Amino acid sequence: MEQTSVALGGNPNSGKTTFFNALTGARQHVGNYPGVTVEKKEGFLSHNDINIHLVDLPGTYSLTAYSQDEIVARDYLTDTKPQAIINIVDAANLERNLYFTVQLLELGIPVCISLNMIDAAKKRGISIDDKKLSSLIGAPVIPTIARTGKGKQEVLEEVLKLTRDSQGNGKFEISYGDDLDQAMIKIEKIISDHQFLADAYPTRWIGLKYLENDSQVITKGNNFNSVISDQLSAIADKVTKHLKTTLNTYPEALIADYRYGFINAILKQDVISRVHDENKLQLSDKIDKVVTNRLFGPLIMIAVIYGLYQFTFTYSETPVGWVEGFFEWLNGFASTYLSDGLLKSLLISGIVDGVGGVLGFVPLIMFMFFGISLIEDSGYLARVAYMLDKVFSTFGLHGNSVMAYIVSGGIAGGCAVPGVMASRTLKSPREKLATILTVPFMNCGAKLPVMALLVGAFFGKNEAMMMLIITLIAWGGALLTAKLLRMTIISGPSTPFVMELPPYRLPTMKGLFIHTWERTWQYVKKAGTVILGISIVLWALMTFPGLSDSTLEQFETERQNLKSGAAIVTINEIEAAALDDSIQLSQAAQSLQKQLTIVDFKAAEAALKNSIAGKIGTAMEPVSKFAGFDWRTNIALVGGFAAKEIVVSTLGTAYSLGAVDPEDTSTLGEKLQSAPGWSPLVALSLILFTIFYAPCFVTVVAISKETGTWKWGAFSMAFNTTLAFTISFLVYQIGSFFGLLAG
Repeated sequence: MEQTSVALGGNPNSGKTTFFNALTGARQHVGNYPGVTVEKKEGFLSHNDINIHLVDLPGTYSLTAYSQDEIVARDYLTDTKPQAIINIVDAANLERNLYFTVQLLELGIPVCISLNMIDAAKKRGISIDDKKLSSLIGAPVIPTIARTGKGKQEVLEEVLKLTRDSQGNGKFEISYGDDLDQAMIKIEKIISDHQFLADAYPTRWIGLKYLENDSQVITKGNNFNSVISDQLSAIADKVTKHLKTTLNTYPEALIADYRYGFINAILKQDVISRVHDENKLQLSDKIDKVVTNRLFGPLIMIAVIYGLYQFTFTYSETPVGWVEGFFEWLNGFASTYLSDGLLKSLLISGIVDGVGGVLGFVPLIMFMFFGISLIEDSGYLARVAYMLDKVFSTFGLHGNSVMAYIVSGGIAGGCAVPGVMASRTLKSPREKLATILTVPFMNCGAKLPVMALLVGAFFGKNEAMMMLIITLIAWGGALLTAKLLRMTIISGPSTPFVMELPPYRLPTMKGLFIHTWERTWQYVKKAGTVILGISIVLWALMTFPGLSDSTLEQFETERQNLKSGAAIVTINEIEAAALDDSIQLSQAAQSLQKQLTIVDFKAAEAALKNSIAGKIGTAMEPVSKFAGFDWRTNIALVGGFAAKEIVVSTLGTAYSLGAVDPEDTSTLGEKLQSAPGWSPLVALSLILFTIFYAPCFVTVVAISKETGTWKWGAFSMAFNTTLAFTISFLVYQIGSFFGLLAG
């Protein structure tokens, strides 16, 4: 079967991702572009017996390559050279969106324009003659509604026509005025004569990049042939000085002006007609007058976040119980039918109680992601960023930092890695660095199981309110830390912020389910791979070397001494009850069983404490006890450096290995509630520590890559952990002194 590769590009908020989902459905996967940490989304579909490999490019306004997303999008188009590109254009914002289209056409790739959200444009009184636009711009234009899938078949038909047509859209050129056009004639001749970068880019496009002083292309040109590159730069420098003298402008600004002039010239030829008054407030504008109001906006935002948590905890309670019940049954089944030994211990304590503790939160995670997708797809998330811009600028950050925080889990359930990557849209290196170092404080999806466990166990009556408070603490701590960093080691001026507010849209159930499934599957996959592996390693560290023979003999002697002092009938009664749950123990038998259980607990705890992990945790206890953490919690927190979900799985393993009853199937939350040394105050201290301590290892790698040095990755680990312990220490000590949250 014939195959073809197609890219999908467009401005942010143009409906590009929705259209991608409409085309590919579940036949997609997420990875990274080669050499960078930018997310790469690929999908596969068939049309007219042709297999199409579809790549969703990062949303970008242009190909000028100022930000990492622009560089990645452009590099993919120039290096991979897809056979065509579907350009998603917002029909209600045609002028701005067509700027990107013009750049794609100049790049020489066959372009099919998807005139998206045509229904929203009509509601705003905008009518577009798509056939006339197509003839004037020289590319097929198809009206579409990505939300419903309208027009997608027609788009695929046109794309496949373009891939079969060797001419594509044909030659596309814009005049940039006499000064630049004359310079371009000289530049193009030199490029053609010497085949300069001819295999990589179109001749005219290379010339434009030299006139725009594009550092990336110029660097490639210098590496290819520095002599020719210097000649091209000399021509560009000469025309730059001339324009500065005569028009007080630069080539890149003049090129942008002529591109917009070309677009305006097209649109003025009766391509667009407006039925309603252009100044009339649209529905989105009317809603924004309320939801972005200085007084009501923040209150609505808090109410939305609180509602998200209320929705999540209320409706996930039953399915969470089902999953927990399954793992309780699995635990009991393994306990009953497996013989005692290392294999049984590994399966029950290492895997079922370890990984099962993390997977038990899958329904909660799923409901959380569904709620976040609803908020995001509706367009409200952009309003949150808009409202928080002034707040962020007060703390030395940029408005675009808001989106990095939100992606990292600013509401809940995100991930710090894409949050770190989202900071590349920031032009100021100082604001970018401050954002990178503070986004790990957000409540990412990895921290969510820890929060849910502790909040459910110790603050069960006010779960939603407690999660809202935790979210506000994370935001407040991140902003205060950013302010501290911007006043000290990364001080400097702030830059202005401009952001587009997309119109409100009614999310589709298909889109919501795809987004929810993608995020939930990433969580499940992580639990089944990384967390499973680390859980097995930690189980081994918590199992070996075990107790010495002499110590085991001491505990066995203690058991025999208890039995020797009891009547034979009492011992027989306990042994019979172990085989038959219906037997009621006498008072004497209950007393003996309790004493034997205490000995078993001492033996299990001694074995765990004598293990490699136990010795590490115990060595940390003289310091960690000031924050309320015992040696078991220390083991979990050390594992959390790899992935925060490990905190839950390690606690599950630790309290299973050290359990009074080796066949106890109670949930981890119930075990913590009854465990010595635990209280709401200790739980709060651990929650705060989890919020602020070192990012997981993958995030540290992302920080190091984005900053270009491991120094900032190491700084993040050391600084964050010190800050976290200081906060937990103060909270625990003050709470203990005043007797707060003691039980």
